Amino acid sequence: MRDWRTDPTFAMCAALVDGADLESFVGGAFDVRAVVADIPPRALRGLLLDAVPWGNFPHGDAARAAVRLLCTGEGSALGATDVLGGLCANDSRAAAALAVPFLIPVAVDGRHPHRAAALAVLSGPARARHHGVASRDEFLLHRHDPRRHAPGDYDDYGVEVTGYPAGWSVAAARAAITAGAPVLLPLLDDSDPALRMDAAYALATAADPGHTVRTALAGRFAIERDAMVRAALLLAVAEAARAHGHPQAVPWFRERWLDGAEAPEVRLVAAISRLCLTDEPVPEDLRRAIGPLVTDGRAHAMDALPWMSAAAGTGEPGLLRCIRRMLHPEEPEPDDEDLRSYLP
Repeated sequence: MRDWRTDPTFAMCAALVDGADLESFVGGAFDVRAVVADIPPRALRGLLLDAVPWGNFPHGDAARAAVRLLCTGEGSALGATDVLGGLCANDSRAAAALAVPFLIPVAVDGRHPHRAAALAVLSGPARARHHGVASRDEFLLHRHDPRRHAPGDYDDYGVEVTGYPAGWSVAAARAAITAGAPVLLPLLDDSDPALRMDAAYALATAADPGHTVRTALAGRFAIERDAMVRAALLLAVAEAARAHGHPQAVPWFRERWLDGAEAPEVRLVAAISRLCLTDEPVPEDLRRAIGPLVTDGRAHAMDALPWMSAAAGTGEPGLLRCIRRMLHPEEPEPDDEDLRSYLP
C-alpha cells in the first residue's frame, strides 16, 4: 500500500486537525457517505468500479484492486480479503466502506467462487470498535460507549488512524448493508452453515426501523439446528438490540442461557448477550450456569463465530476473553499467568 499521507483526503484530515469545521466537508468529494450513496444497488462490476473516486480515500487504490479481484472471481480471494480486513483492523475503514456495495452482489451470487470471502469481509467497516473488545461496556457496540468517552467527539466515533472521521466510514458501510438487506436476508437459509453465520454477522449492522431483520434472525433461530449458527443468530439479535434498543430482549436471552436442553455454545452467547444488554450485577445463577460450559476446546471452536474471533486476544480465544473481562472486570490484564484462573 502506498503512504496514505499522499492521498487527497489527507488534506481534509490535516485541515480538521488545524480546526476546520467538519460540516464544511459534508456531502463533498471526501464524504464517503455521499460517495457510497451514489453507488446504485447491486453495483455493476465493470465501469462503475472505476468511476468511484477510490483515490480520494486513504488506501483507496489498494481497496479497488482487492474489490476487482473479488468481483472478477479470478485467482485466490485471500489476498483481497487480507487487504480489506487489514484496513478495518488498522482503523482505516473509509476505502473499505466504499467496497461494500460491490461486495454484496458477489456475496448473494450462488455461483460466484468468491461469495463466501466477500460476505466474510463486507461488514468489517460497519463496526468502529470490535477487534480485541470483550468488556460488557463495549462488546457488541459499533461505536465508542458514550458513558466512557467524551461526547461530541465526531458523534462519539472519533477519528481513524489517518485522521478521517470514523463515524463517516461506519455510517457509509451500514447504509450500504441496510440497502442490501433484502438480498442478504435469504442467506440466512443458505445450505452452508458458515455462510449463515456470516450473513447474521453482516445483517446485525443494518438499520432496522421495521424490525424486518430482527424478525428474520429470530425466525431463523426458531428452526436452526446447527449449534454454532444458533449462537451466531443470538449474537446478531443482541448486537441489533444494543444498537436500536429492545428491552424485551433481556428476559428472552435469560431464558436461553437457563435452558439446560440448549447447546452449550448457545447458552454461553446468550449469557454474554444478556450481560451486554444490562448494567445489573452479574447474577450468581448465571455464573453457576455457564461455569461448567466453558472449556478450552469449546472456546477455540467458538472462534468460528466472527464476534468471538474479533474479541480474541493474543493466544486467548474470544470466549475466554469475554468471560474474563465480563465476570472479572476488576482483575488486571494477565501477563504470563494462567488465563484459565479467570474462569468462573
